[in-house]
Amino acid sequence: MKKGVFEIKDQFYLNGEPFQIISGSIHYFRVVPEYWRDRLEKLKAMGCNTVETYVAWNLHEAKEGQFDFSGRLDLKRFLQLAQQLGLYVIVRPSPYICAEWEWGGLPAWLMEKDGIRLRVYNQPYLDAVSAYYRTLFEILTPLQINYGGPIILMQVENEYGSYGSDKQYLNDLKAMMKENGVVVPLVTSDGPWGDLMKNGTIDDVFPTGNFGSKTIEQFEMLKHYIKDGPLMCMEFWIGWFDHWGCEKHNTTQIESCVADFEDMLRLGNVNIYMFHGGTNFGFMNGANYYDKLTPDVTSYDYDALLTEDGQMTPKYRAFQQVIAKYREIPKVDFTTQIQRRAYGTVAVRDKVGLFEVLDEISQMTESAYPMSMERLGQNYGYILYRTQIGKGRMLERFKLVKANDRAIVYANQNAVATLMDRELLEEMNLDLSAQAGEITMDILVENLGRVNYGQLLEYQRKGIDGGVFFNGHYQNGFKIYPLAMDNLDKLDFSKGYQQGKPAFYRFFLTIDTPADTFLDMTGWGKGIVLINGFHLGRYWEKGPQKRLYIPAPLLKSGENTILVFETEGKSVDTIALEETPHLG
Repeated sequence: MKKGVFEIKDQFYLNGEPFQIISGSIHYFRVVPEYWRDRLEKLKAMGCNTVETYVAWNLHEAKEGQFDFSGRLDLKRFLQLAQQLGLYVIVRPSPYICAEWEWGGLPAWLMEKDGIRLRVYNQPYLDAVSAYYRTLFEILTPLQINYGGPIILMQVENEYGSYGSDKQYLNDLKAMMKENGVVVPLVTSDGPWGDLMKNGTIDDVFPTGNFGSKTIEQFEMLKHYIKDGPLMCMEFWIGWFDHWGCEKHNTTQIESCVADFEDMLRLGNVNIYMFHGGTNFGFMNGANYYDKLTPDVTSYDYDALLTEDGQMTPKYRAFQQVIAKYREIPKVDFTTQIQRRAYGTVAVRDKVGLFEVLDEISQMTESAYPMSMERLGQNYGYILYRTQIGKGRMLERFKLVKANDRAIVYANQNAVATLMDRELLEEMNLDLSAQAGEITMDILVENLGRVNYGQLLEYQRKGIDGGVFFNGHYQNGFKIYPLAMDNLDKLDFSKGYQQGKPAFYRFFLTIDTPADTFLDMTGWGKGIVLINGFHLGRYWEKGPQKRLYIPAPLLKSGENTILVFETEGKSVDTIALEETPHLG
């Protein structure tokens, strides 16, 4: 692309000519980089002229001051691939992205800063954002259309009207972006109803709307804020996400989606959320909290136009037919060969218990009281608290103070209680009178994914941040074992194993040709899976997701290592690799 200019007047203009944005969302960090081109080609082949992506701060600066833009995080390469295919780009680099992503993309180390408040005019927070932006915009600034790049729009903040009303904060973010060389038009995106648009907009930044239905009605509300400008739905929600324990995989009716989509193209501009959802690899799923904690599943299929593994859906074809009424559909040759394959059943080779390997995979800290993950420099995963409580007896009014999210309590390595969400804070009687001898209590706490939306955003310290209370007093004297699960190459499988206890299981899969496949975890309770050292994500028998997607690039010809960490003590001796997903 040559140097150009993108402007917002009565409509969008590209190099002085009217331009209708027909965009789709692809989050580069939810897709293995070997498949970026395939997903972008399919976006272009549907008729879109633009791709939109968030930028995940917590991945690019996982530790303060240490930046990573390589491999799966090579944002520059993703944007350049889009440009090579003739696509324009909308980048949403705001520090907070929501996106059903862990803590909305905010890095966990922000919790370590004294006096920090999020998403307001707060100096520690703004200083952290400023340092991040200095590095991020070294990549983004040269890729703006004014300098020959593909970026035509950038977003200042994301759905801010759903969180706060601090205009000084929004203006500071805008100023930071301009100081770092942003010259393309800036936008905000909010629901176009109630106070949301009023709270989330500022002068000289163009408002766009986020919604999933009733296009005509929503655009009418949006008109009150854009004056004579173009109508733009920045997030047209064509599906929805799943959380653990929801009854079934969320889907939408194609007919209603198509009708709303056609209204958008007739009246304005659109970014489809999501064109391709992808996967919440690792511990990166987010969570919501309304009446209870609902952590999201590993799949971010979203009932999007492409499935989690990139297959075209009937909804894709229907949207393509609508777009064909407004612009010519380009012919695209797909350059990435992708196959699905079932590799069958694999038997477990090695087992080792968590309690037996604590010292190998964790750096223990002694403390008079429990401390949260963040206070120990841990971002994600699990944490185990060990304390001696004396002889067996009734523990009255037992509770965990300031604890998130899910805890399994053990007495002499026997599970005696499993608590989640509000159960952690409610007093209960814990009868340990049948336990023989002196009791070692272990409390294994899991970070299920930080809440990414709403009023609880600032209350996301994980583990136990208060104390363990019973029989009228706080228990003191703890050994604390952070379990980030990022060093499992240190596991010693010659150590012991006890059936029914938290443990690691190792499998070896030998194949000739890598292909996309789906790991079926039927018969297992809850935990995580790593393939050749890459953290695929979580599984949980409560569903609805029953299989984990393994993209072919994570496999290799020959022997592959599959490692399962199981917390519930519920396991079988095999796993199965199937050809199709099972999202419930």
